[in-house]
Amino acid sequence: MALFLISGIEHDAQAQQNKVQIVNLSNGEAEENFYSIRRVFKEQNPGYDMTYLSGVQQVEAQDYTQVVFVQEIEGITNQDVEAQATVIGNSDSQEESEAIVGDIFILNGGEMMQSDVEMGLLVFKVPEEPGSDLPSFIRPDWDPNITDVPGGCATDIDAYRRILLTWQKDVGEYIYHALNAHRVRIYDSFSHYHPKEGGFDEFYLVQMVKPGAKIITSERVEKITRPGEVKKSEVDKLVREYELEVGDLVYLPRGVMHRGLDGVLAQVITVPGFIPGSEIGVDHHLRAINERLNLEGEEALPYNEEHSDEAVIR
Repeated sequence: MALFLISGIEHDAQAQQNKVQIVNLSNGEAEENFYSIRRVFKEQNPGYDMTYLSGVQQVEAQDYTQVVFVQEIEGITNQDVEAQATVIGNSDSQEESEAIVGDIFILNGGEMMQSDVEMGLLVFKVPEEPGSDLPSFIRPDWDPNITDVPGGCATDIDAYRRILLTWQKDVGEYIYHALNAHRVRIYDSFSHYHPKEGGFDEFYLVQMVKPGAKIITSERVEKITRPGEVKKSEVDKLVREYELEVGDLVYLPRGVMHRGLDGVLAQVITVPGFIPGSEIGVDHHLRAINERLNLEGEEALPYNEEHSDEAVIR
């Protein structure tokens, strides 16, 4: 069993607060990188915590709510492999369900989970208790209350976008303001960020990829949103590109621009929940920089053309 927890190593969390961080959870040597993400996440979100449990058959009961994301079963990320999971309550009450990669368990204080096979689980400590109407098992591909809702990172009419935990009833069935999640296949999302004030941190928990799938990010949003001041010598430092792999956990703190591309299936997790009006597009700014500086071809900044005519706020 591998458990990524705090070690005695001290990191400068302040220096990482506005940085994109990526760790592959399938890599047994990733503990230090996970610790760095965890440290910043805890500092920016008081009362929250996170850990990754690898090769376990049990999540111990705690005196707080745990939201558990199934990432691996029997050491692989494959939806064809199934586990049998049991949530055991304070009074020895039990609830059982099959479980596959992409499912979520909600464990209230005092509840534990047991499985018949080893699993890899991303676990969040959440300070707010969920409502009594939230089920213990949330299964995007099996729950009839969860259907495709195009929008956000996947606007195509036939998009795969399953809202698992949401902010408001008109978006999905299961309301939880402390943490939201949707499982989505992203081919070309619009470039956006979540504000430092009134926004939220976001994670991509990568579960499938097509060759070349990637995420484009920028930690220089203040510069991008003032396109008239950008110099040509600054352009190559405005955005960064990361090719994604199955098992990657991408941490996108508040204020970081991001855009997924070319076929990545991920759990998109937000802390706190997905606050309406806190998704602010910048494709119109990126386009304006290209046009003002006459940037073409490989010199040009990448942007989503569909969302580049005007400001987009969702």
